[in-house]
Amino acid sequence: MNKKNNTVAIVIIASLFFIFGFVTWINGALIPFMKTINELTDAQSYLVASASYISFVLMALPASYLLNKIGYKKGMSLGLIIMGVGALVFIPAAEARTYWVFLAGIFIQGVGMTILQTAANPYITILGPIESGAKRIAIMGIANKTAGALGALIFGALLLSGIDETKEKLSGATLSEKTVLLDTMADSVFMPYLVMAIVLFLLGVLIRKAPLPNVEADENEAIAEGETAKTSIFQFPNLWLGVLALFVYVGAEVIAGDTIIAYGISLGFTGEEAKYFTTYTLLAMVATYALGVFLIPKYVKQKTALIASAILGIVFSVCILNTTGFTSVIFVAALGIANALVWPAIWPLTLQGLGKFTKTASALLIMAISGGAIIPPLYGRMVDANKQELITDGLQEADAMAQASTSSYWILIPCYAIILLFALWGHNYKSWTRTKSK
Repeated sequence: MNKKNNTVAIVIIASLFFIFGFVTWINGALIPFMKTINELTDAQSYLVASASYISFVLMALPASYLLNKIGYKKGMSLGLIIMGVGALVFIPAAEARTYWVFLAGIFIQGVGMTILQTAANPYITILGPIESGAKRIAIMGIANKTAGALGALIFGALLLSGIDETKEKLSGATLSEKTVLLDTMADSVFMPYLVMAIVLFLLGVLIRKAPLPNVEADENEAIAEGETAKTSIFQFPNLWLGVLALFVYVGAEVIAGDTIIAYGISLGFTGEEAKYFTTYTLLAMVATYALGVFLIPKYVKQKTALIASAILGIVFSVCILNTTGFTSVIFVAALGIANALVWPAIWPLTLQGLGKFTKTASALLIMAISGGAIIPPLYGRMVDANKQELITDGLQEADAMAQASTSSYWILIPCYAIILLFALWGHNYKSWTRTKSK
């Protein structure tokens, strides 16, 4: 592939990462919004993240099969159109103010994103030398998280504006007054999601004409002396640890981005103040992505970047647990620094040497995105349980909520420990064979 075609392809794929970055990271604003209009517990409100990310478990392998049948461009086009359908579902959901309909719309958007991600991530990984795969994915990350920061700001302003006043009115409202207030608040999603649907449909049509060159992984495996050719995906234990590392990483990333607004509110910040907090996390990621583009692979190896990221994640998690107020919020945002280069490094480290198994392995890695569906609700359940325990012990509800929200961030520490294990040892197939032979 010549350099011009390569650059054009990178720009097109970056635009797709921008789109699903925008759609994904508005969840930080949606969670407190849904909690208010549907009168939910913390655990229930984090089903917003679950509905989006569980689609990656259900649809990754079917999406891989679909892309083999219809190709990358048609698959990307279909993914964008499905995302547009999901956006339209928000309109009847707002009219009925029914939580499961909102979740259905989010799930449908997740299905579309699964198709896009299943195509885009392996495509950009093998678009050039595998040693610089993290650099190319870091460029995608800049597009993704810049869009996420914009989405969080725009939807934070649209959905969370006046949320504190509405909560205050709800506390003393009659049943009929409460219904009117919540219906009015729910209606605020109508125009943003209508515009989103129109844009996604248009892009779905335009991507069909995009000049995307065809690239494939090298299907010829290098066979070391004394080894035989691999016949099954199950003969790559390093792949399965890579899937686990990506699973816990996505859960940690979603917690850092999607809980920070609700966390700020639990600490006493107003919705007006807290709506900017997700943007702090994403800007930290963008800055670190830019550093990765400059450093990898010329100055820093992908493995080294992943080790440093995991260690920083553990350090920042401990700092969250041992600080309060805005300082603690800043450490949650600082997880963006720890998270930025994890995704870009895990993909090439996991796919290296898989040859003809690359497509199946990519689908498995996409399924690992479901960590965003599992781990954040666990955090929410821990907050609910810890809060109730503290209230039983005699603490005021506001103080109990703040303490429970902070202490529950310990769930991040084992996540980063697994990533560190993968970075130090688990990504290297030779290390598994050496262990097996001992």
